Amino acid sequence: MTTASITPRTPAQGTPRTFTDVVRERTDALAERDAFVFLPDDGQGSVPEHLTYAGLDRRARGIASWLREHGAVGRPVLLLHPPGTAFVAAFVGCLYAGSVAVPAPLPTDQGQQLARVAGILRDSGASAVLSTGAYVPLLEAWLASVALPRVRCLATDREDIGDPSSWRAPDTSPADLAFLQYTSGSTSEPKGVMVTHTNLLANEAAIGRWAGTHEGMVVGGWLPHYHDLGLIGHLLHSLYVGGLSVQMSPLSFLKRPRRWLEMIGDYRVEGSGAPDFAYDLCLRRVTDEQLARLDLSSWRCAPNGAEPVRADTLRAFVERFSPAGLRREVFAPCYGLAETTLLVTGADPATEPTIRTVDAAALEQGVLAVGEGRTLAGSGSARDCEVRIVAPGTDAALADGLVGEIWVRGPSVTAGYFGNEAATADCFGADGWLRTGDLGVLDAGELFVTGRLKEVIVLAGRNLYPHDIERAAQSADPSLTRGAGAAFAVRSGRAAGAATEAVATAVSAVSAVSAGSEREHLVLVQEVRLAAVRDGDLRAVATAAQSAIGREFAVPAGNVVLVKPGTVRRTTSGKVRRTTMRDLFLDGTLTPLYEVLEPAVRDLLGDAPDTTALSADAPDTTAPGVSS
Repeated sequence: MTTASITPRTPAQGTPRTFTDVVRERTDALAERDAFVFLPDDGQGSVPEHLTYAGLDRRARGIASWLREHGAVGRPVLLLHPPGTAFVAAFVGCLYAGSVAVPAPLPTDQGQQLARVAGILRDSGASAVLSTGAYVPLLEAWLASVALPRVRCLATDREDIGDPSSWRAPDTSPADLAFLQYTSGSTSEPKGVMVTHTNLLANEAAIGRWAGTHEGMVVGGWLPHYHDLGLIGHLLHSLYVGGLSVQMSPLSFLKRPRRWLEMIGDYRVEGSGAPDFAYDLCLRRVTDEQLARLDLSSWRCAPNGAEPVRADTLRAFVERFSPAGLRREVFAPCYGLAETTLLVTGADPATEPTIRTVDAAALEQGVLAVGEGRTLAGSGSARDCEVRIVAPGTDAALADGLVGEIWVRGPSVTAGYFGNEAATADCFGADGWLRTGDLGVLDAGELFVTGRLKEVIVLAGRNLYPHDIERAAQSADPSLTRGAGAAFAVRSGRAAGAATEAVATAVSAVSAVSAGSEREHLVLVQEVRLAAVRDGDLRAVATAAQSAIGREFAVPAGNVVLVKPGTVRRTTSGKVRRTTMRDLFLDGTLTPLYEVLEPAVRDLLGDAPDTTALSADAPDTTAPGVSS
């Protein structure tokens, strides 16, 4: 029997020792050429910000000199910037100083984000915080409020930082850390992934060979700079190849998705990617009049990743935007994660994506078989790494066509989690193999990602994937926001809030439901846009979602909780944090607009309120996004 694994390609020869060396070579050779352009969106007619390679080098040397003076060499430095060129200068300044950059979201007044960034600051032990002049006073006050007043802050958009002429190249080795990429925490607390210079160079080379990038190439995007695709794919890869990176803020995209597509035409962008929801948002929000003015003929590589890639999104996007010059093969579904720096597998950008229609019942039993019921989009073949499918809870490799946990080995697999030996040993300790926690299947050398191991819902001996349930429900009514639902299982007959046991047999046949009086119940927490609810009838919306789930999966869907936009937690990559949503549901901390619950599930919540509804006149202000 052939085991499901992929042999890596031969790495390129003559790779520079560190990413710092790459940046210095580019700034020397391309001094007066634009490295970055940022498109502001303040409604005041602001002009784009330009940063040349020489300007980047000069600003980075000044920041590096300041970091050296303040004892930050070899130490983590937190980067808290709004979108713009100041972040890029700060990141390169950390490289030039031999410091360890820690990109993170700029704290706002949202409690969840403030707590996350405070956790990153304490976990990393950052010795300094870099930001912009507009935010440094606020950050200094915030640091004092969280009992960290001695952490120094620097505004990296000043012109008088340090002394660029006094800069000396750091003594950086390939094994040194380039930066910490804090995981988005879809199923656990965020952890700092240690990305070395070797990891970063290996993955950038793999991306270049996969996407066919070249010097002078224009890359564009709107993803946050602390998002792994936004950072490594859109910012650092442009530096790696000596190209131009054109950026806008995530808010600019969410407010007016057409701006992303206009940017591609205006700057002749060749490479730009996003999670699936972004393509879907363009489908729903770009008008015929706006479409008529678009030119997408330069776009030749559109990575689609970070969340389940939907075949219907790929088809609909190509059909909708082909009149603007979009080619059918532009989409390149891919798979990656922070623990592998970024890219693991990617579909060939020169060919149309692989779309498979498979037997849904067989897939629920862990077998990929031709049939009807579910459509999968392939995520391509491995890029300079090995991929293996393993039976969960074991180290036994599975044959092609069987679903199991995705394991990865290669030079892009990172050094583990910063200061967390237990988590590192758990995920990185299998003879060089990384246990990803993701489920997938290999077929003819191509990876098909099916879900998250810890999120699989086991009902009556069937393994159901939450994103399939969410998709079915969201198709039931136009008021239900795509990509903004969380399906999970809770168990009656045990203490409220108790976690379900590990799904060690998530991809094998399960012969019976839970023993005794315990029973699994399906719950859907789903955002609803009140302004789009017909006649304000939330009960009808919930009923439609229940019916859609019942029709497609033949399982009872007696628990639907409708919530306002912005309630469903997401990772920095846009993934739904289902485990977090399950905990919030069981803790009774969600505020429903309308809910219908089975009595056994309501009992789990203790003194939960009765079914609740609000008027459809209530404000609806939050758009789906990629916030943490």
